[in-house]
Amino acid sequence: MDQVRLQKYFTDCGVLSRRAAEEAIRAGEVTVNGAVATVGMRVDPDADVVTYRGRPVTRQGEERHYILLHKPRGFVTTLSDEKGRHTVAELVTDVGCRLYPVGRLDMDSDGLLLMTDDGALANRLTHPRHEIPKHYHVTVRGAVTEAQLHRLCQPFLLDGYRTLPVTVKQLSADKNGTVLSFLLYEGRNRQIRRMCEEVGLAITKLTRVAIGEITIGDLPVGHHRPLTAEEVAYLQGKES
Repeated sequence: MDQVRLQKYFTDCGVLSRRAAEEAIRAGEVTVNGAVATVGMRVDPDADVVTYRGRPVTRQGEERHYILLHKPRGFVTTLSDEKGRHTVAELVTDVGCRLYPVGRLDMDSDGLLLMTDDGALANRLTHPRHEIPKHYHVTVRGAVTEAQLHRLCQPFLLDGYRTLPVTVKQLSADKNGTVLSFLLYEGRNRQIRRMCEEVGLAITKLTRVAIGEITIGDLPVGHHRPLTAEEVAYLQGKES
């Protein structure tokens, strides 16, 4: 296909106006094939990979791919890593296209991670106004007091930002520790770990088990599956 100016490509994809695209390019928020873009450059929509703030920019009407990955511990949620650590991209090479993780799941955590080449959906799911909750099972050492549990449900001040209240419940407790359920409507950087640290709880395992109605089920660690049409519609806000 003929090459087009990068700013026009953004408007063709319905992501940004030409002026907004130019501002994003000048701010270093746009890459083409992994390299920071420059104003005025041209791209081949059929061959080049364009990202905006780390998320893919694709034309409307193209086939999209939606994957649910059971991310293992020890993998970083990026496509490449300058430190040579394992990345989630290594786990979805058999899909046959370049997929991008939606949101974050830190290296020491495991569980449900969505990956897609649908930039519009990725932007929607990571927008501050998005309200699909994320559900985690968190194992901590020892017992959890009522005071600690109550505090975890209150807002926290993280990096100058006051978080929304979190729903936290105790699921079980034994000699190996206590398992807590966390339900978040936002996801600040390492939020659950920082909350637990502030109330004196040490996390031994943190697993994301669901995003809204989409659950990880019995999918083995390190494996992935395509989302169903119903699950994609749910994430797009088209559920009946």
